[in-house]
Amino acid sequence: MLIRWLPRPAEYQATWDAMKAFTAARGPDTPDEIWLVEHGPVFTLGQAGKPEHVLAPHDVPVVKSDRGGQVTYHGPGQVVAYVLLDLKRAGYFVKEYVVRVEQAVIDLLADLGLPDARRKPGAPGVYVDWPRSPASPEVSELAKISALGIKVHRGCTYHGVALNVAMDLSPFGWINPCGYVGLRTVDLASCGCKIGLEEAGNLLARYLERGLAAGSPAGALADPAPAAVE
Repeated sequence: MLIRWLPRPAEYQATWDAMKAFTAARGPDTPDEIWLVEHGPVFTLGQAGKPEHVLAPHDVPVVKSDRGGQVTYHGPGQVVAYVLLDLKRAGYFVKEYVVRVEQAVIDLLADLGLPDARRKPGAPGVYVDWPRSPASPEVSELAKISALGIKVHRGCTYHGVALNVAMDLSPFGWINPCGYVGLRTVDLASCGCKIGLEEAGNLLARYLERGLAAGSPAGALADPAPAAVE
């Protein structure tokens, strides 16, 4: 895979248009790519996104996207990996693709000291136990640290996965993240993992490249929510 960073901050609409153009123009021999980006503040609504899940956007723009899922937030301190992958060439289907992406994030987080990272049944993405304070070891809830939203067109994927690194998390309180009322959202910094955005992005890309490679194991199969497929 070709892995590259886009200039930061990357404007969401322009990046989305570029992904669509790349996917429309690619042929059977076009190399797969991972685009790493840090967006300016933006809320995005998926294909089935309900506007009522945007509670108070303040001055943050809201963009209706063609990815799967509901509403999420992108902003400084979050790395997004847009995966431009030919599924037909890779030799697996959408459900396994989603599992592989989630597993790559889970494996990365485990190596960063978060071995409790896992899936949540029926809700795509990756979650960690919260609170994490040693003074309160009981687990009160799962908190989302990585959001997933994809599109598949003519057997090729675009959009991808976001990992919260060190963000101002308050905008997540202005929405129902991924359509879930009161869903807590955390980042690596709040989980005690101090890592720079560029390092986190480079690691995420390498884990994705390894996990998505044809012939590599998919990890424990879950039952992810359906992706948007055209």
